[in-house]
Amino acid sequence: MRTHYCGQINSSLIGEEVKLCGWVHHVRDHGKMLFINLRDRDGIVQIFVAEENKEQFALAKELHNEYVIQVSGIVQKRPVGLINPNMATGEVEIIVSKLVILNSSQPLPFNVNDLQEISDDLRLKYRYLDLRRPEMSSKLLFRSRVTHFVRNYLDNLGFIDIETPILTKSTPEGARDFLVPSRNYPGKFYALPQSPQIFKQLLMVAGFDRYYQFVKCFRDEDSRADRQPEFTQLDIELAFTGENTIMQMMEAMFRDLFVALLNVKLPKPFPRLTYQEAMDKYGSDKPDLRIPLEIVNITDIVKQADFAVFANVANSQDGRVAALRLPGGSNLTRKQLDGYAEAIKVFGAKGLAYIKVNDRAQGLSGLQSPILKYLTLPIVTRVLERTEAADGDTIFIVADKVKIVNEALGSLRLQLGHDHNLVKNSWEPLWVVDFPMFEATDKGWTFVHHPFTAPVETDPQKILANPGAIFARAYDMVLNGTELGGGSIRIASRAMQDTVFKVLGYDAETAQERFSHLLESFKYGYPPEGGIALGLDRIIMLMTNSKSIRDVIAFPKTLAGVCLLTDAPAEISPMQLQELGIKS
Repeated sequence: MRTHYCGQINSSLIGEEVKLCGWVHHVRDHGKMLFINLRDRDGIVQIFVAEENKEQFALAKELHNEYVIQVSGIVQKRPVGLINPNMATGEVEIIVSKLVILNSSQPLPFNVNDLQEISDDLRLKYRYLDLRRPEMSSKLLFRSRVTHFVRNYLDNLGFIDIETPILTKSTPEGARDFLVPSRNYPGKFYALPQSPQIFKQLLMVAGFDRYYQFVKCFRDEDSRADRQPEFTQLDIELAFTGENTIMQMMEAMFRDLFVALLNVKLPKPFPRLTYQEAMDKYGSDKPDLRIPLEIVNITDIVKQADFAVFANVANSQDGRVAALRLPGGSNLTRKQLDGYAEAIKVFGAKGLAYIKVNDRAQGLSGLQSPILKYLTLPIVTRVLERTEAADGDTIFIVADKVKIVNEALGSLRLQLGHDHNLVKNSWEPLWVVDFPMFEATDKGWTFVHHPFTAPVETDPQKILANPGAIFARAYDMVLNGTELGGGSIRIASRAMQDTVFKVLGYDAETAQERFSHLLESFKYGYPPEGGIALGLDRIIMLMTNSKSIRDVIAFPKTLAGVCLLTDAPAEISPMQLQELGIKS
């Protein structure tokens, strides 16, 4: 039905006859002349119909926005003075010889050809219309270019694209599973995979030493701007490798990807931070390095202070007192200061102290703060020196448990960066490494990444004796404060896997019940291997400068996990429930 897409029409086709199909984007009626902007996925081109062409002119008079039409005509150069530099096809137009109305359209619930504020709910209810908007369709087209590039890149490195099951067995991977009841086995359930973790490890045992897959994953957890109950993961696994090989390979892929699609050069190599460095300096294991603010530890300085709020925390085993300097922040109002103090309460912080530096040369009299009366000049001077405070700055201080201080100041750092235009217009990737292997909870130990990550320590007795001191052979890729994905070297021996399960509190029977298919494979020649899983939706979100991953997914769910287009989740009939042996 067509010879070209609209966006392909240019001056090289002048004099040629073309046939186009698409949607009427806009109609301009100039009396004896009609100008129609025709739109398809590739772009917009101007169609011209003159009154002399009576039959086609009469038909064109019937057109309204979003009618679906087919047009045949000759490409001609636009008259001097009528060239539109804002359109890729703005040098040419098509003189209509034949026009066919393929389908009409009722008025839309919102415009797709003009920028306007549209509620998220309305957009998601009529998502197929929302995707007609060029700013939305361009993101899905960009997504396709990214996946095409990555497939070619990995194919050229000898990776094999292999699909893994969607209906699988429930295993603990840090979030709740979506469960699917089995009709043939009443009372038993499949689980939708949170990741293809075990299957990709088994592919390494099978000898497919380089695997990748764009895979759908499912997690029954609350949605956020960068999360959805179902999402797409770029899953990569390779055998006979180590951490540095995988990290260097991924860096090279991202550098080439950003040059090819954005003409952006990422650093070589990516900087690396240990988990502890990231938490100490930025209060986050996914720091945004575009913001030049750093958290500074002052615990040792205030240990001898007469101010009990600081001293008691500084002398406690799990306490931390830390400061964050805001350059030029001395002009903050009391309302702004109170707002920042209120914002960090969500992390459990009891308060936010501050010191305004008006004139350092005047000593304490050159400073402004409610806590100065509790602190001596030597202590304040050391705080100013360590934070490198200058006249006009404000220093924020939080004293509490380490976790609370890190989360509170980490969040405040981001807020200050955005509120005061400190975020650099740049791309700042990094690796976070040397993660702890285990994390203590009220019920014992849990894994930080997943239970198949290899520990740095190879002595099972040392791991069992002090799990909190064990590091993981894990690595996270972070870009502009967003975790793009994480990976690790996997456990390659039954003895080590049993050791990790013991730390996690899985007895032999439980481990066998949940992971027999993996544990059995250790008997038959398990290769050393590792991999990484990258969030495709997050990657596209960042590369297209979108506010949410919902903007780069064709048919996303709401924050509540609802599909407004199809009204899912929905009730099912009593007969279906009966077939599944389920009562509601």
